[in-house]
Amino acid sequence: MKMCITTTAVALALAAQVAWAESPRSEPVQPVPVANISQPALAELGKKLFFDPRLSKSGFISCNSCHNLSMGGTDNLKTSIGHNWQQGPINSPTVLNSSLNLAQFWDGRAADLKEQAGGPIANPGEMAFTHELAIGVLQSIPGYVAEFEVVFGKSELDIDMVTDAIAAFEETLVTPHSPFDQWLLGDDDAITEQALAGYQLFKQSGCVACHNGPNLGGTSFQKMGVVEPYRSDSDAIGRAAVTGKDADRFTFKVPTLRNVELTYPYFHDGEAATLEEAVDIMGRLQLGRVYSEQEIGQIVAFLKSLTGEQPRFELPILPPSTNETPAPEPFG
Repeated sequence: MKMCITTTAVALALAAQVAWAESPRSEPVQPVPVANISQPALAELGKKLFFDPRLSKSGFISCNSCHNLSMGGTDNLKTSIGHNWQQGPINSPTVLNSSLNLAQFWDGRAADLKEQAGGPIANPGEMAFTHELAIGVLQSIPGYVAEFEVVFGKSELDIDMVTDAIAAFEETLVTPHSPFDQWLLGDDDAITEQALAGYQLFKQSGCVACHNGPNLGGTSFQKMGVVEPYRSDSDAIGRAAVTGKDADRFTFKVPTLRNVELTYPYFHDGEAATLEEAVDIMGRLQLGRVYSEQEIGQIVAFLKSLTGEQPRFELPILPPSTNETPAPEPFG
């Protein structure tokens, strides 16, 4: 009898989940979709490349250095550290759910993940390599050559194959099933009353004009400092660096709020150290609204409910270098 009751309870729970999925709440925010891995071998190769520091001149910096998957897909620094301990010019955006963005980088200079993946490798302030040298390193490692041949059908490597693979892996880095997503799908008990009040305030204040959709951002470029100017020591000028238009100065891609609890510090210059500080600044500069301490607490509670299931996978074991593999230059 007990077995029958348990089985019935499980069946009812599964039926409820299906019902939620079929009729989500009508909101300007939608749940993060679960990753659809159509090319697992390509994604697995990309995972190795994402973690491989040999794609940098120093042999020390990998994609994961600035987009640490144990730390919300960021490095939790105001601005990232590049080759020879150079201070980067901008805060490292999270790689989590980045496939949901309309473009990559704060200024949107990369149209997609594939284009973005090649940028840091050849940037002298980041990984400080060249695409040619990176390919030379990979071509000298038989384990990589064999894996590329299985995935792409040829043993002559090129940078397009590398960026295809990294992008395929990054597309798997989504974070579904956050408490807020469970609420969106019909579970009234998934978030606290404080978080729900914060979401209602978030909507009523107009935050959803920019932070909407599955990623709560990432789908538009907006000026930083609409009501009041934003003061910053950063040299970053935003979208104007891409378009050359003065009207685009200090216009940046709206960041995702997914997992924002993990991706501190905030803004393109990393100047907001806490969520409370970020909410206060955004309220005043973007909306002309001064939130009370209670209101800030409510919005922060809502933002913390956006932390989803973090990617979990087996750490890749990288193929070993050979005598022909060029030596890294960590201090070059």
